[in-house]
Amino acid sequence: MSEDVTRLHQPAAEVSQEALARAEEMIEREEGVQNKLAGWLAALVTTIAVVMSVFHLYTAYAIVRPEHLRAIHVAFVLALSFLVFPMTKRYRHRIMWWDWALALAGIATTVYLIAGGDDFFDRSILPNDWDIAFGVVLVLLILEAMRRTTGWILPFITTCFLLYAFFGEILPAPWTHKDYEIPRLVGHMYMTLEGIYGTAISVSSTLIILFTIYGAFLQFSGAGKFYIDFSFSAMGGKPTSAGRTVTLASFLLGGPSGSGVATTVTLGAVAAPMLAKVGYGKEEAGGLLAAGGLGAIISPPVLGAAAFLIAEFLKISYLDVLLMAVIPTCLYYLALFVMVEIDVRKFGMKDVLFETVESAWSLAKRYWFHFLSLVTIIVFMMPPFNFSPELSVFWATVVSFATSFLRRDTALLSYGVLTGKENVARGLWNSGFLKALEGGSLAVLNVAATCAGAGLIVGVVTLTGLGLKFSSIVLAYAGNSLLLTAIYTALIVWIVGLAVPVTASYIICAVIAAPALMALGVKPFAAHMFVFYYAVLSEVSPPTALSPFAAAAITGGDPYKTTLQCWKYTTPAFLVPFMFVLDPSGTGLLLTGSFKTLGEADCGSIALVTFTAAVGIVAIAGGFQGWLWKRCPLWERALLIVAGFLLVYPKTLFDAIGFALVAVVIAAQWFRKPEASIRTS
Repeated sequence: MSEDVTRLHQPAAEVSQEALARAEEMIEREEGVQNKLAGWLAALVTTIAVVMSVFHLYTAYAIVRPEHLRAIHVAFVLALSFLVFPMTKRYRHRIMWWDWALALAGIATTVYLIAGGDDFFDRSILPNDWDIAFGVVLVLLILEAMRRTTGWILPFITTCFLLYAFFGEILPAPWTHKDYEIPRLVGHMYMTLEGIYGTAISVSSTLIILFTIYGAFLQFSGAGKFYIDFSFSAMGGKPTSAGRTVTLASFLLGGPSGSGVATTVTLGAVAAPMLAKVGYGKEEAGGLLAAGGLGAIISPPVLGAAAFLIAEFLKISYLDVLLMAVIPTCLYYLALFVMVEIDVRKFGMKDVLFETVESAWSLAKRYWFHFLSLVTIIVFMMPPFNFSPELSVFWATVVSFATSFLRRDTALLSYGVLTGKENVARGLWNSGFLKALEGGSLAVLNVAATCAGAGLIVGVVTLTGLGLKFSSIVLAYAGNSLLLTAIYTALIVWIVGLAVPVTASYIICAVIAAPALMALGVKPFAAHMFVFYYAVLSEVSPPTALSPFAAAAITGGDPYKTTLQCWKYTTPAFLVPFMFVLDPSGTGLLLTGSFKTLGEADCGSIALVTFTAAVGIVAIAGGFQGWLWKRCPLWERALLIVAGFLLVYPKTLFDAIGFALVAVVIAAQWFRKPEASIRTS
């Protein structure tokens, strides 16, 4: 094989500015079109964002009444959303008079709530005229904030749910319910903790905002750059180096960030030229980058915003959610590694040697403290600390801030400020510390607006009993078959995910689809994890396939072909959730309970089901790629795909047949004469 030599930091320059601009446009589709302000307007927005971050860091320690914390959080989110996100692109980079009016109105709804004291919540059944006025205004403000930050689809869906509450009596059975008028809806949505200020905003105001602040501290201390450099330096020389580098870097970069699109774009700007040089096509390279970015949403310690909601819905520790994600995450990256190994053989890829600026060992010795971000949150939640998730991420942020000073080039405050050799006020204003506080608040706006809107949806579901109605309909269509119910549930979650982001998709389906699985005896934690994993598919499903579309913008490939390639890379891992729900032994993949309570029998069962899932993933990967060690003829592909599906259905007979089919294919490939690698699309 021929060898190309590539300098570690060169590939980024090979990605055109036009491609990066297209990728930035993809990010804006997820996070909204933002104003780029200057002068006193920029200073004002920065000040509000910093105050918001400081307030939430304070509440990680201090005791604040839940209703006040959630209302203040919503006020900050609304005010910043209307100042940062323009009404349309036509009014971009300036703040219009109506933006000021909307921001002040959002603050006023919270001031009215807090000033009302306990009497405000006591009259939720019979709200007065002022309550109704402020409640209606708040609902409209949330719809507009969602429109600005996420687009038209989610506000439209939320409005449909509200109309369902209004006109229940005219709907056909079994959707019929009692009509709810505006006073009753306002009382439920605005004046209780069951609607807008319910579970979703509770999680947003206590955990999600703290994690976005934590992620911003890592970003501005250079952790992201280190993860990419380390991955590039650790891998090099072998044909699999390019794919392995993307997989490793996506895990290191995405785990602490929890953002699929951001991970895809950050990594793609550096790795896309490298993938092209070893032999990946534009769509294949984009598919791999998007699949790697998607792993950020399902990887500890953050798992995206939906993971915090799982803990809140199930009333369990966030550490338990992290524990449940360990084996599925390993299986997901196993699928990517297997695909990468097959790519090399299938496409006849060539070696790429990296002329690295530093070795991986040298980078690790200099910036070892960045690895702490992968474990500090978990360590603080375990003995002897036993901190709450809020306190754990607070102290992890403190550790990130403190360790940034171990090197001058990563310090969040300049040494001149610390020693008093430069103007403290000016140095602080331009410091990474202040930018991290600002970035943490701005990063939460689209998620928090989504959570507020999801509160309206959940409020309608609980008020009308829609969840029970929907579950009964699904069970009726499935004939009470667990397999069919799981398939229908996956399709429902996927269809909802076509229109809305992961967080909203999970919240909606957790209240309307998960109960159908639980009605057939599926454990609640398994049902919610099943819904969560299929909600994540919204990241790779048009028209909201943001990660593949962003990757295609960087590689120059066709967005829809890139999406199909991403599906190829991720599908083996996304069949694993069926193991959670189809048989009790499959829940072993979720490591329910602490390691201290797991007996030898439990560990043996977990090891067996994990091994079975791993072999199933390899089989499906080989079947989809049409290649294992050697190119697979049609009959071998068919056997591998059938074997994979049987192995992810946790039944002893199916497992035995699946292993036998895999053994037949391995034997056939072992005794077949070697052939030249052939590139096939």
